[in-house]
Amino acid sequence: MQRTFLTLLVILLIPASVYAARNPSSFSFGRALVAASTSPGNAYLAGVSVVSTAAVGGDLSAVGGSVVSAAQVAGDALLLAGSVSLRGPVTGDVRSVGGSIAIESPVTGDLTALGFSVHDAGHTTGSVFIVAADAVLSNGASGSVTIYGNNVALAGDFAGNVDVIATGHLTLSASTTIRGALSYEAPEPALIPASVAILGGVHYTNASYLPDAGTSRILALVSIGFFLFTRILGALILAGLLAGLFPKIAEAIAERAYASRPRDVLLLMILGFGILVATPVLIVLLALTLVGIGLALLLLILYALLVLLAFLYAGIFLGSMFARRFLKRETVFWHDGVLGMLALSIIALLPVVGLFAAILLTLFSAGALLQMFFRAAFPHEEQTSEML
Repeated sequence: MQRTFLTLLVILLIPASVYAARNPSSFSFGRALVAASTSPGNAYLAGVSVVSTAAVGGDLSAVGGSVVSAAQVAGDALLLAGSVSLRGPVTGDVRSVGGSIAIESPVTGDLTALGFSVHDAGHTTGSVFIVAADAVLSNGASGSVTIYGNNVALAGDFAGNVDVIATGHLTLSASTTIRGALSYEAPEPALIPASVAILGGVHYTNASYLPDAGTSRILALVSIGFFLFTRILGALILAGLLAGLFPKIAEAIAERAYASRPRDVLLLMILGFGILVATPVLIVLLALTLVGIGLALLLLILYALLVLLAFLYAGIFLGSMFARRFLKRETVFWHDGVLGMLALSIIALLPVVGLFAAILLTLFSAGALLQMFFRAAFPHEEQTSEML
């Protein structure tokens, strides 16, 4: 299947002029382009809206928001647009990429179409290859047919084999004739009317695209793992930035843990706990009043910022503790913050004990940050600025 898609892309990227004779070519560009002059050789059209109403003696290459080819093309047709409408016959091959593709005239060569919806009402003499969410062939085909899509509908006379891979439904209209074999993969068997004739037999492969219980569990575990990885990676980056940009704050928090008595450390935890618990209640009470809605919104933003900083500085504090304990260094570097946040993230994954330890560290850092911010806002000592 991958080889088929690669071949399709290579074919679509090769200019149609490679296969055409060396005839005089015409080039037309415009916002709303109407090509009404006959081209004896190749014709190259581009614009927001492109309409070709004159015969083309060579190949036709058109690119635009919408492309309409309403005249005969003696060579190949390469049509790239959001909306493609082929209303004139094409003697050569047709290659088209677009959101909506409608083929209303016969195609003597091969048809290759890639789009969201493809409707082929013209009979294709050569082979047909279609990739679309919704694909409809309403007038059969003389060559082999290969379709990849969601919902596929077939009607008319098909002279060769028909291969369909559908993630949705395959529908065959009444009186459809397939002189070759019908091979298809779909979640459910197609409803084949009694008037449908399939001379080469039907080969059905059940293809359920819904994951089973085991696959669902694996996908859930992978999703959870990816979420945890991205969360930890983001926390590591932020902790490294804060530790590198504001090392004095981290050093001041670590100094409070080392120099303070256990009673003072406990008071800082109680302060952090009180703020983290009482602030949401205050926000709700303020939001109940018309005057306090703006203040509640501001307080909510500050509260979210405090929680984030408290968690990040808990990891940075843990890294600075490692540096003091094992490296005998009081200066905090960015890699101390990364190492500490990694250790805190791993500890937080442990059931009960690890989560409790992470909460205690976060409460301590929240209390220490509040104390530092309060002293910075209302200085009572000359050395307050040195801690910041």
